[in-house]
Amino acid sequence: MSKHDFIERIHHHLIVSCQALENEPLHGSETMAKMALAAKEGGAVAIRSNSPEDILAIKQKTQLPVIGLLKRVYPENEVYITPTKKEVDELLVVQPEVIALDATIRERPNQESLQDIVHYIHDNSNTLVMGDISDVRDAEYATEYGVDMLSTTLSGYTSYSPKQDDPDFELVKTLSQQATIPVIAEGRIQTPDQAKKMFELGAWSIVVGGAITRPQLITKSFSDKIK
Repeated sequence: MSKHDFIERIHHHLIVSCQALENEPLHGSETMAKMALAAKEGGAVAIRSNSPEDILAIKQKTQLPVIGLLKRVYPENEVYITPTKKEVDELLVVQPEVIALDATIRERPNQESLQDIVHYIHDNSNTLVMGDISDVRDAEYATEYGVDMLSTTLSGYTSYSPKQDDPDFELVKTLSQQATIPVIAEGRIQTPDQAKKMFELGAWSIVVGGAITRPQLITKSFSDKIK
C-alpha cells in the first residue's frame, strides 16, 4: 500500500488500537487478532498494534493495514515506544504499513536520534512513520525530522504536557490548523461524541484504544461510577 493510499484510507475514519501487555488478561496474539477482527467488523479501517507477533497475527486475520510499534523499556530512559533501531528492525520483519514511534524532544536510548531512526525506516522500507507527540513543540520537532504523520498519543504522558482526564482537544485543534502533515487524534478518547468532536476540530483520523479493547478498564469505569 502506497503512502497516499494509506493516508486516504484513514481519512475521517476510525483506527482501533488492539494492545494487551503481558500483565493484562487479554495478552496474546490470537486474542488480539480476534479483537482486531471485531474492530474491523465494527468499522475500523486500520489497527494499531504492539509487537511483531501481534502485528503478524492481526494482518493474517483481518487483512487490514497495521500501525505497528514495539514497546520496550530501557534503563534510565523515558522513551519506550519503538525507542531504537533494534525495535525498528524487529518490526520491519513483519512489514507493518506504518511504524509508530516516540517522536518527542526527549533523549532516546543508545544516543540515537529521531532523525536517524526516521531516515533509517524510509531508507530501508516503504513503511510510513507515525510520530507520537505530546505538545506543539514535539510536533514541530517530529515534522522537521521527517515523520509522515503526527499522533497526539503522548499528550499528558510527558513531564511538560498538560495532565488531564479528557482528550487533548486543544492540541488537536492547534495542530490541525498549523501542521503540514496529517494529525491523528489519540489519547483518552472515551466516547463517540468525543471522537466526533476531534473530527470537527480538524483531525485527519482518530485512534481509540482502551474504550474499545480493554474490557478491564471499561468495567472499572462502570464499577467506579456506581460505588
